[in-house]
This record gives sequence, C-alpha cells and structure tokens, in this order.
Amino acid sequence: MRRLIAARGLRGFADGAVSVLLAGYLTDLGFTPFRVGATITATLVGSALLTLAVGLLGHRLRRKGVLLAASALMAATGLGFAGLTTFWPLLVVAVVGTLNPSSGDVSVFLPIEQAALAESETASRLTRTFARYNLSGTLMGALGALASGIPEAAARAFHVDVHDAERLAFVIYVLVAVLVARIYRGLSPAVEHHGPPAAPLARSRAVVLELTALFSIDSFGGGLVVQSLLVLWLDRRFHLPIAATGTIFFVAGLLAAFSQLMSARLAARIGRIRTMVYTHLPANLFLMIAGIAPSAPVAVTFLLLRMALSSMDVPARQSYVMAIVPPEERAAAASVTNVPRSFATALAPLLAGVMLERSSFGWPLVIAGALKIVYDLLLLARFRAVRVPGEP
Repeated sequence: MRRLIAARGLRGFADGAVSVLLAGYLTDLGFTPFRVGATITATLVGSALLTLAVGLLGHRLRRKGVLLAASALMAATGLGFAGLTTFWPLLVVAVVGTLNPSSGDVSVFLPIEQAALAESETASRLTRTFARYNLSGTLMGALGALASGIPEAAARAFHVDVHDAERLAFVIYVLVAVLVARIYRGLSPAVEHHGPPAAPLARSRAVVLELTALFSIDSFGGGLVVQSLLVLWLDRRFHLPIAATGTIFFVAGLLAAFSQLMSARLAARIGRIRTMVYTHLPANLFLMIAGIAPSAPVAVTFLLLRMALSSMDVPARQSYVMAIVPPEERAAAASVTNVPRSFATALAPLLAGVMLERSSFGWPLVIAGALKIVYDLLLLARFRAVRVPGEP
C-alpha cells in the first residue's frame, strides 16, 4: 500500500506542474484557445480509451505489468511534449499518452491502483485508505502547481526563453515516470487478484452502470473547469501570470488534500453518499459565484472555498464503488465508473475553449456548477438508501 501511495504522490506532482503550465506552454507555441481546448480534450479521450481497455481486461492481466507499461507510456508522453511543437503531432501524442490536464487523476493508472488497494483493506477501512491515497496525490499535486512558477523565474534569472524553460517541465515528467516505474517494480504479489477469473461486472453491472451515468454528469461539469482551463480563464479574465496562478493552485491543492482526511470521519458518521452530496453542493455554489466575480481577489477567494470542499467526495466515492462490488470485479468497476467520467470530462474542454475564445466571462464555471448541482441531487435521490454493511 505504501508503494502505491508513494507512486500516486509522484504522479500527482508531475500532473500538478504540467496542468498549470500546459495552457501557457501551448499558447506560446501559437495555439488558439480552441486548439488548447482540443489538445486537452485529446489527452482525456486517449486516457479514457486506454483505461477502459485495461479495466475490462484487468481480470486477465497482471496488475504490476500493467503499471510498468503505463509508466513507459508516461515517459514517452513527456518526451513527445518536450520535443514536438506543432498542433497535429502534439494532438496525436495527447491521444495516445498519459498527460493529465486536471488536478485529479484521470489516467490508466487509476483503476489498477484502486483495485490493488481494495485487495488489502476491509470495506469499513476503504474510505480511510483512499483518503490517504488521494491525500498523497493532491498534496503533491499542490506542490507541483507551486513548482510550475519555477520555469518563468528561471527564464528571467538566466535570460533564457520562457518556452525553453517550460519545456524542462516535460523532461521532469519523464524522470518522474522512471521513478514511478522503479516503485512499481518492488510491488509484492499481494496486489494481484488471486481468486478465480470472472467476466467483468457479471454480478454488479446494473448498479455500476447507474453510478456511471450519474458520475458522467458530474464529470462533464468538471471538464469545463479542469485546472489547465482555469489557468487560461484567470489569464484572459484577470491577466494573472503563471507564477501567481501556480501559487493559487498550490493553496487550492493543500485545501483539497487535507479536506480529504475529513472524508473518512464524515462517512463513518453519516454514510458515504451523504458525505459526497453534502460537501459537494456548497462547493458547486462557490464555483458559480467565482464565475461571476467582478475581480480577481473575489474569484480566487471563491475558487479556494470551492477547493476546500470539492474533493471530500472523492475517497467516499471510490470506496463506495469498491465496497458494493465483488472483489473480482473491482478493476472492471473502477474502470467502467471512471472511463465514462473521463469521456464526459474530455468533451467539455473543447466547449470551454470555444466559450473562452469568444468571451472572458466565467460561463464555463457557471455552467459547471449548475450541472454538478443536478448530479448531487440525483445521486442523493437514487442512492441515499443504498448503503454498504457497517454504514450508519
């Protein structure tokens, strides 16, 4: 478990830095907001397709081998973004690679790591375990967001081109992939599923598909406000530099990280579904207020308030899915619930890019908050009474 948590932290650091730098890096290459949105969409679509394939075949594949192969693909992705400068080649790398433009984890690593973690814990401890796992990724993602300001500072200090300095971030992305691979090489056989092979979702298909449909609504809204697009919006709306937005998302990441520690305690008192909804609703209201804010301080304040609550549902959601499906179906359930979420997330940045190209107003934030509120209410209405053993 410690190795998986450490790997999640390293990947979170790389994702946090790249997600803040990506929009500016592509803009410096001459990409329009539409092409920036298209590239972000491509990264999410590619990750979703690969994650779906791995999840549905997860009962046949060795988890350690899949994680090592994903690490190699991560290294190749970093090399591609560091070395290519034109739209269509970068779009191809975005589709086939592992780049993550959001502050959360939407990669091929996710369903395999979730299933492996669930193998080692009882249902009653799953939320706590996932809280630690997500804390590692979110906290290191915050540090990565803070580090995203280093290339700009280094460019000024050493009088080099900012774009060349930003390219170094993708080289570091490659090095992180190598370190993650070394961690995965040391995983014990305990991470593998040792039961008899089973067809994916043979017993839990109905409930998983219902949850997936609801999660997709939430994720489409989230795709309108992935971190790379928030950076672009803050720049176009308030002209905030990368160093400032990096600091903002560092603080946001800290708030999101430590709030997840409360998720397990809250879920133990009121249940996972209520934890997800009661923390998510106010977060989405704060997001809508940020979108209509008249000044940068007001917008940033409400974005930070949103981040203090918006991630508390993540451990509860992950552990809920793992707890209501049989052990042999966990990899498939993690994939099937996450992949449509990734597809839904992937469709949204292109739309957000069109909005931002035509107006600097926070339409993506307002629409995202409204969609997410609809998801919260539907989830509560449908699953409030569907609990796992041991919940209140």
